[in-house]
Amino acid sequence: MMYIIAGFEIFLSGFNIESLIRYGGLLLIFLAVYGQTGLFFCFFLPSGGLMFTAGVFVATGDMHHSLFTICSLLTLASMLGNITGYWFGNKTGPLLYKRKDSKFFKQKHLSAVQVFYKKYGGIALSAGLFFPIVRTFSPIVAGIIKMNFNRFLLFIFIGSVLWITSFVSAGFLIASMPFLRPYIKYIIIAIIVVVTIPTVVRVIKELKKERS
Repeated sequence: MMYIIAGFEIFLSGFNIESLIRYGGLLLIFLAVYGQTGLFFCFFLPSGGLMFTAGVFVATGDMHHSLFTICSLLTLASMLGNITGYWFGNKTGPLLYKRKDSKFFKQKHLSAVQVFYKKYGGIALSAGLFFPIVRTFSPIVAGIIKMNFNRFLLFIFIGSVLWITSFVSAGFLIASMPFLRPYIKYIIIAIIVVVTIPTVVRVIKELKKERS
């Protein structure tokens, strides 16, 4: 485990996410949030780290958008992603349960989220946005069980607002503290590691199982 984490930190040190945002701008973050919440094969995207970095860039003046604009657009991205997942689950639910496991799709991910959903009900849609993999498969499960669409929209709106606002605001607040400015680059890397490591570790374990 320690070797995996150390290797991932080295990878992120050379991976200039700041340059990606500078060149891709808000559109890049919008697509990342949409992809991770709407497309099951994009569950690994570091949307949390990107949102945090966006908040940092607003505070440092490197991104010329207001916090309200960024949070509003990314909330829209999350809503659209969740609706896409719901539609996908609603239309292909029976086929998903017959689908064989692959590198980007695991039956156990679907089953785990379904158990999580049944245990916590509609609130799982809101709280689930804070958890990797769960945020990707929750709307699919909601579509499979044909949850009332208006109720679905309410929960994903509440969850999206909380999820987006908390990550973007955290980056903004930390970057607004003068004594932390010299360490911003390291803080960004740490945030990306923290929010992405669980997914990366799981993917690596799955790949090892497939090889064995």
